[in-house]
Amino acid sequence: MNLEYYIAKRIASEKKAGKEETKPAVRIAIGGIAIGLTVMLLAVAIVIGFKNEVKNKLIGFGAHIQVSIAVDKDSSTEPMVIDSAMKTRLEAQETITHTQATACQPGIIKTDENFQGIVLKGVGTDFQWDFFKHYLKNGRIPTISKDSICKEVLVSKKIAELLNLRIGDKIRTYFIIDGKVRVRPLSICGIYSTGFSDYDKLFIISDIRHVQKLNGWEQNQCGTIEVLTNDLANIEKASDAVFSIIGNKLDQQSQKPLRSRTIKEMNPQIFSWLDMLDMNVVIILALMMLVSGFTIISGLLILILGRTHMIGILKTLGAQDWSIRKIFIYQTLFLVGKGLIIGNIVGVGLCLLQKQFGLIGLDAENYYVDTVPICLSVGNWFLINIGVLVASALMLIGPTYIITKISPAETIRFE
Repeated sequence: MNLEYYIAKRIASEKKAGKEETKPAVRIAIGGIAIGLTVMLLAVAIVIGFKNEVKNKLIGFGAHIQVSIAVDKDSSTEPMVIDSAMKTRLEAQETITHTQATACQPGIIKTDENFQGIVLKGVGTDFQWDFFKHYLKNGRIPTISKDSICKEVLVSKKIAELLNLRIGDKIRTYFIIDGKVRVRPLSICGIYSTGFSDYDKLFIISDIRHVQKLNGWEQNQCGTIEVLTNDLANIEKASDAVFSIIGNKLDQQSQKPLRSRTIKEMNPQIFSWLDMLDMNVVIILALMMLVSGFTIISGLLILILGRTHMIGILKTLGAQDWSIRKIFIYQTLFLVGKGLIIGNIVGVGLCLLQKQFGLIGLDAENYYVDTVPICLSVGNWFLINIGVLVASALMLIGPTYIITKISPAETIRFE
């Protein structure tokens, strides 16, 4: 039998255990652990959720990897042949789930009252619409088929509000090609809103054949081949697989070399900013761990001072200092356990409420999301709880050293 654990359990189970002055300290210690754990769970869930939301939106607009003609500077009008054999080889890779041909062309939407600069993103029948279906607010997705050019267009809620547009409205888009203005009449069939305002106010989605005709391309040409992977964590592995296929390959028509770029390479500033958020989480976790540690250490010291008579008796009966220290470590860990239970109930409960109902909103103009995002995996939850428990146990070893300074004779004499 573990004698120290048995004594600690008996002390903790006694309804009138300890003195009245120790009870507030015990409650404060439990509350400190609970609040600290709640804050840690929320901090990790919010930061990971925010990072995932921003990354998913970037990928939704630009895919994980883009294959295009290698040029000295970015160009949306440099065509490449849609190589079916190359697409088949790419999709055969373990980490690659889909490829799709796209092309972009900058232009202007003009109405009687206003105008707005846009980028027309042309897509084909192979385009994966899951991202835009998820953020579709009104209307439907453009119906793109192989038989005829689709004149329907998907615009963002941001553009619709700026130009006072609605479902079914006819719009004229103007493009400057080789110094000449070209016009394309289009019809709005759907309105989307991702909350990513930098992209929402820019992109409209329509048939790739509009871009092909504007630039005089052939039907088997596009601007980029977008490559989707099964997980952002595998993007480097997928990038190596793409490079092994297109690294020494030339475009079939222009005979220019091809290149591949990951979404991280195309948006280095945003991904660097997202990586910096990890430091914020580390700081928050460290601060909450320190606060929780100080409260639990304070509670432990008060428990020891409230039990000096018991300590004196145990020493008189021959108990070793380390054995008595273990009793109070066990007793304090029971308090930590109560704090963890309360903190988990509150923290996980708040996460679930926010995830389900989006109770706390944000300004999408500044934060790229309209509600506080939440993503708390079982793994992260488990690591946070284990980390708090282990850190608390280590913090308790030092303060119990005060037990070695307690004299049995003095404590029994003056009790």
